[in-house]
Amino acid sequence: MEVKTLKDMFEKEYGEGVVDVYFSPGRVNLIGEHIDYNGGYVFPGALTIGIYGMLRDRSDNIIRLRSKNAIGEVVIDLDREIVYDERDDWGNYPKGVIKKIMELGYKVNGFDILFYSNLPDGAGLSSSAAIEVLTAYILLHKNKAEDIDRVEIAKLCQEVENKFVGVNCGIMDQFAVSVGRENNAILLDCSNLYYEYVPFNLKDSSLVIMNTNKRRELSESKYNERRAECDKALDIIKAHKEIENLCQAEIKDLDYIEDETIKKRARHAITENMRVKEAVKVLREGDIEAFSKLLIQSHKSLKEDYEVTGLHLDAIVEEALKFKGCLGARMTGAGFGGCAIAIVKEGMEEEFINEVSNRYKDRTGIKADFYISKIGDGVKFIGRC
Repeated sequence: MEVKTLKDMFEKEYGEGVVDVYFSPGRVNLIGEHIDYNGGYVFPGALTIGIYGMLRDRSDNIIRLRSKNAIGEVVIDLDREIVYDERDDWGNYPKGVIKKIMELGYKVNGFDILFYSNLPDGAGLSSSAAIEVLTAYILLHKNKAEDIDRVEIAKLCQEVENKFVGVNCGIMDQFAVSVGRENNAILLDCSNLYYEYVPFNLKDSSLVIMNTNKRRELSESKYNERRAECDKALDIIKAHKEIENLCQAEIKDLDYIEDETIKKRARHAITENMRVKEAVKVLREGDIEAFSKLLIQSHKSLKEDYEVTGLHLDAIVEEALKFKGCLGARMTGAGFGGCAIAIVKEGMEEEFINEVSNRYKDRTGIKADFYISKIGDGVKFIGRC
C-alpha cells in the first residue's frame, strides 16, 4: 500500500502534519499443525498483508488509538494505571503492550495512532499477534533502541496476550510476525525457541490463501480435549520408553495405545512432525511437488486423525485439489473454519480462484476470499512522511 494513502487516512482522523508509518505482517503456518504443544516443529512465514500503524507524537501523556477497521477510539492516560477493559475490545492488545514496555523501563510519551489492516477478520492469520508486535516495535523504535531484539519482542507480546488479555496462546504467531524474513519460512522449535530460516522459493508456482469466511470455532473445550488426549498418549508411551514429548515418539510406539481415539491423536502428532522435517528437506532441494504432496498428507491427517477440519475447510481444500493447476492444499491454523493454503501454478491463479470460489459457494452457500501472497519480512519501519 502506498505511504501517501496511509498518510491521507491518518490526516482525516487526526489532522495534517508529519506521520511515521510502520507495518506488521500476518502469518501463515505452512505445515506443522497442532504439534507445537507436543514438542514438535512449526514452519510459519510472515505474509505481505498485515497491519499498518500511522502515528504522530503528542505533547502530553495521552495516547489515542483508532482503527480503520473498527468503530470508536481507545484513550490511554499514561498518568493512570493501564488495565484490561472489555469495552476496549481490540484496543486491549496494544494497551497491554504499552503497559509492559513501560514496566520494562522504556520511556513512553503521548501519541495518536491509526491502525489499518488488510488481513481478513477472524480468518486465523493472526491479527492479534500483528497488532501486539507492531505496538512493541513502534515503542522500541521510538526509544531508538539499537538492534531491537525481535525474539524478545515475540516473548514480550506472548506474555501480554497470556497475562493481560487472558488468551493462552503459544509463541508461534508473535515469533513469525516479529522474526519473519522475506522469501524465507521459519523452522521453529516452540519449546526452546531454536529457529532457522529456510528459503521458500516456489519457482513457477504461487501461494494462495483461501479464506473460507467461516469464522474459526475451535472452542476452548475442543482445544483442551485434544491436548488432554495427547497428554494421555504421552503417558502411555512413557510407561514403555523414555521420551519427553509426543513428537519424540515413533510410529511403532502407537502399538502401546489401545484406545483408537488416543492412538489417532498421537499418530497425527508423530507423523506431522515427520512431515515438517521432510518439508524442510524437499524445499531445500527445490522439490515443490514433493512439498505440495506433504500439504495434502497434512490435511488428511488433520481431518481423519486429529479431527479439526470441519465441513468448510474440507470443502475448500477438496475443490482446490480438483483444479488441474493446484499442486497441493491444506487447512492452516487451529481449524474448524478460518483459512487454507494452496500451491498453484503461476499464470493459473485467476482461473483457480474463479473455479474454486464457485464450487465452494455451491457446496456451502458462503463466498470465499482469496489472497495471492508471498512470504515477506517481519515488523518494520516504513518511513516518515
